[in-house]
Amino acid sequence: MKALQFLSFISIFVTIGYTAKPQDAKVIDKVIAVVGNERVLLSDVEQELLRIKMQGSPDENINRCQLFEQLLIQKLLITQAKIDSLTTNESSVEMELDRRLKYFINQIGSEKALENYFKKPIFEIKDDLRQIIRDQQLTQQMRQKIVDKVKITPSEVKSYYKKIPADSLPEIPLQYELQQIMIFPPAAEKAKLEAKERLLNIRNRILNGERFSTLAALYSEDRASAIKGGELGFRSREELVKAFADAAFNLKEGQISQVVETEYGFHIIQMIERRNDQVNVRHILLKPQFSSDLLAKAIEKLDSIATLIKADSITFDDATFKFSEDKKSNLNKGLMINPYTGTSLFEKEHLQPSDFYAIKDLKPGEFSVPFESRDEHANVVFKIIKVKRIVPAHKANLKDDYDKIQSMAKADKENEILREWLAKKIKSVFIRIDEDFRNCEFETKGWIK
Repeated sequence: MKALQFLSFISIFVTIGYTAKPQDAKVIDKVIAVVGNERVLLSDVEQELLRIKMQGSPDENINRCQLFEQLLIQKLLITQAKIDSLTTNESSVEMELDRRLKYFINQIGSEKALENYFKKPIFEIKDDLRQIIRDQQLTQQMRQKIVDKVKITPSEVKSYYKKIPADSLPEIPLQYELQQIMIFPPAAEKAKLEAKERLLNIRNRILNGERFSTLAALYSEDRASAIKGGELGFRSREELVKAFADAAFNLKEGQISQVVETEYGFHIIQMIERRNDQVNVRHILLKPQFSSDLLAKAIEKLDSIATLIKADSITFDDATFKFSEDKKSNLNKGLMINPYTGTSLFEKEHLQPSDFYAIKDLKPGEFSVPFESRDEHANVVFKIIKVKRIVPAHKANLKDDYDKIQSMAKADKENEILREWLAKKIKSVFIRIDEDFRNCEFETKGWIK
C-alpha cells in the first residue's frame, strides 16, 4: 500500500507505547528524525511494529521504512496543523481511547495480558494511546483541510471501478442493518434533579473557597479533563456543544457558571482565559445516577413491548414509532445509522460491545432480549435491537457497494492532492533524517536533504 494511501487509513490504526524487554537493553531510544518542531523516536517505529505483530502480521510483511515514512508524513501534517491552530477534542479523544482499549483487551484476552505484552501498567498504556489519538486527530483534521474541496462524480466512480484489477477489489466484511427500540431509564427527571443538586453543592463549596481544580479531580465524570483539574485547553465555539459554548463564552476570567445541561450531562464551568475567539475553561461534569430498581423497571418496560411484538399485537416497525425515545431513529422505523460511515450498515467494530453481543447470534427478522447499553454520549440507555438484514462478507462490487467504491475513488483523488501538497511542503520545512534510515527507499522524494 502506498504511503499516502496508507495514511488515509491511519485513524483506524491503534498504536501503544513501546518499552524494550530486558533482553533488548542494548536498544537505546533515540531521535531518528526531526520534522519542523516535531521529533520521531526509534520507539515510535518499534511500537508500531509491536501493534502490527499483535494483529497477527508476519515479520516478513512488515516494512520498517514504510512505517518510518508514515511517521514523517504524520509529523509534517501535525507541524502544519499547529501553525494553523488546529486543536483536538478531548471528549472524543477519551471516547476513542476507551473504544480502542476495549478492542485490544478483547484481542489479547485480558487487561493483564495487555500489560504483560507491552511491559507497562495499564495507566501508562492509556497515556501513550491518548497522545497517539490526539496526534491522529490533528493529522486527520489537517488532511481534511487540504482535501476539503475535493468532489467526485458518478462517472469518475465508474471509471475508477473499471480500472481496479479483480484481485485488488477489497473484501467487504460481514455487515448488519439494524433497527432499535431505545428508552431512557424511568424517573430520569428525578435523577437529573439529583445530579443538579449535587453539582450545586460542589459549586457552593467552590464559592466558599475550595479549589475548582481539586473538586474537578475528585468528582468530575469527564475523566480526560478531571486529571488536569477539569481544564479543557483553548477551544473555539465550534468545538463545544452549543449550550456549553453559550455559557463558557459569557463568563469573565475566574467566574463560575450556573449549572449547564448538555447531552453529556450537567456541568459547572470556570473561565480561565479568553484569547480572541477561543476560551480555556475548567468544568465539572456529573451524569444522572440510577438505582438498580429504576434500571430493572426499564428492562421490564422493554420486556412488555417485546411481548406485544411476539404476540403480533404490534409490529416492530410500529413499536419503534410508538415506544422508542431515540429521536434520531424512531421516525425512520428505528433504523440505526452508523456514525462512522453515515450509512445503515455496521461492521462488528462499529457497534457498541453490548449491542454486538446482543445481536451476534440472531438471524434476519429476529430481535434481541432487552439489554442495557450506552448512547453516543456515554449515557445509560436500554434497547431491543432487531436484525433487519445481514450482508455476508464479499468482494466489493459497484451494485452492492457503490458508497464504498465512491469513497475509494474520492480517496484516490484526495491522495493525489496530498501528494502534491506533500512534495511542496517538504521543500519548505526543516527535516533531518538519522543515518540509520537514510538508505530507505521512500515513496516521496525530498526527505533526505
